[in-house]
Amino acid sequence: MNPSPLSSTNPGRDAPAPWAPAPLASHGRFPYQAITGRADYAWPNGARLAVYLGFNIEHFAFGEGLGAELGPASPHPDVLNFAWREYGNRVGAWRCLELFDELALPAGVLINTALYEHCPELVDACLARGDELIGHGYSNAHRQGGLSEPDERALLEHCRDRIGQHAGRAPTGWLSPWISESHATPDLLAETGYRYTLNWCHDDQPVRMRTRAGDLWAIPYPQELNDIPMIMGRKMDARDFADMILDQFEEMRMQAQRQPLVMGIALHPYIVGQPYRLRHLRRALAPLAAARDRGEIWFATPGDICRHMDSLTPTA
Repeated sequence: MNPSPLSSTNPGRDAPAPWAPAPLASHGRFPYQAITGRADYAWPNGARLAVYLGFNIEHFAFGEGLGAELGPASPHPDVLNFAWREYGNRVGAWRCLELFDELALPAGVLINTALYEHCPELVDACLARGDELIGHGYSNAHRQGGLSEPDERALLEHCRDRIGQHAGRAPTGWLSPWISESHATPDLLAETGYRYTLNWCHDDQPVRMRTRAGDLWAIPYPQELNDIPMIMGRKMDARDFADMILDQFEEMRMQAQRQPLVMGIALHPYIVGQPYRLRHLRRALAPLAAARDRGEIWFATPGDICRHMDSLTPTA
C-alpha cells in the first residue's frame, strides 16, 4: 500500500530543526576516515599485524602528587601506595625484563627522567637490551596538561635532552604522564623534534596529525589492553587480563587480513611484575613470541612502526 501523502517515509528528517545547532568544537588534527576505506600496505616481511609492548617505568614523589593506588588513598605520606609503586622499580621491572629476554621480545620503554636520579641502572638495563626509550615526562606524580606553553616546551626539551644524553640519540616518541595534554601539545612535540605521540587511542592504524611544525604520527596506544585501567580500575583478575591479551591478538590477527593493524600492550611493572600476575603475563606473551618466530606477525617497537610509516608513500 502506498503511504499517505500526509505520512513521511523518513520521520523526523523532513521537518526543519527547531533550533540551529552550533558546530561542535574540533581538534582539527585529522579528519574522520573509516578504517574500511583506506589504502592497503604491509609491515616488514609482509606481516599484517604489528605488535609492541609499551613498558611504563615510572617514579613518583614521596608525600605529594599523583599515583595509581592499590588501596584507599591515605593522607600524605601515603606509604602503602608509594611503596607498592616502588616495588615495580626494585623488583617487578627486573622480573619483566627477564621474561622479555626469555622470549626475545623488544620493548618500547616509557620512562620518567626522574629514574636517572633514582635508579639509573634500570634504564641502563633497558638500553643494554636494545629497547627503545620513549619520553614519558619527568615524573608521573604530576600532569602535563596544566602547564603553560613555555613550561610544557621546557619539559619536552628536558626529556629529549636527558634521554638523548644517556642513550646517544634523542627519543622520537612521547606519552604524556596520565595522557594529559594541553591544546598545544602536538604542536610542541613536533617543534621539539618528536616524531610520534602515543597519547591518542582513536585508531588501530597510525594516523598523521597536523601540527604547526608539520605532521606528527599518532601511533595506537591501548587504553583497554592496559593493566592500569583493567586490573586496577576494573579489578580484573590477572588470568582474565592474560585472556584479554590473547583474545585481542587472535581477533586482530584475523581482522588484519583485510588491512594492516597495530596491537599495543601497555604494562606497568608494579602491577604485572607481581609474581602471580607475571605467571599469567608469561602465558599471554609466549604465543605471541611463537607467532613472531613463525613469521606471522611483526613484533616491533613504536619507533619501528613510526619509521616504517615514514618509509611509505604519503598516500599509504
